Amino acid sequence: MSDRNSDVLLDTVLRPSPPLSAEILGAILGAVALINFVFALSFVLKGAWPIAPFMGLDVVLLAWAFRASRIAARREEHVTLTRALLRIAFRPAKKGPPEVSLNPYWVRVDMAEPMGRASTLTLWSHGKGLRIGSFLAPAERAAFANRLKIALSRAKSDLP
Repeated sequence: MSDRNSDVLLDTVLRPSPPLSAEILGAILGAVALINFVFALSFVLKGAWPIAPFMGLDVVLLAWAFRASRIAARREEHVTLTRALLRIAFRPAKKGPPEVSLNPYWVRVDMAEPMGRASTLTLWSHGKGLRIGSFLAPAERAAFANRLKIALSRAKSDLP
């Protein structure tokens, strides 16, 4: 027989949409590098050699952006709701605690309207707000907010 407080009402891992594969990003970077090399070579042959380092810097910055995108895609938020506890674990840990635990009875879900890129999903408890799912598309964020609201109402209605 299981303890009613340990019954899991919601267990979801929120992840951003994955970027392109490493092979495709490498092919794009290679194509851009080749095009920039051809342009840089044509400028050097015309005597405008100071432009060449900037063409190389363009490729380096693009590689850095691709790498940052792949690192950001590893981010996730694990949301677990039982009747006694709402736990959000951040991986890798963002600034602040790697995990937040809230009493579901006091949690209020607030989804900013109108639904758009700037709309936020905030969990309120005891006057403090916690934003989650900021990397999700607006429709995904709204769908998760609705699922969480339903699960929280179930947790509140079936108190022991």
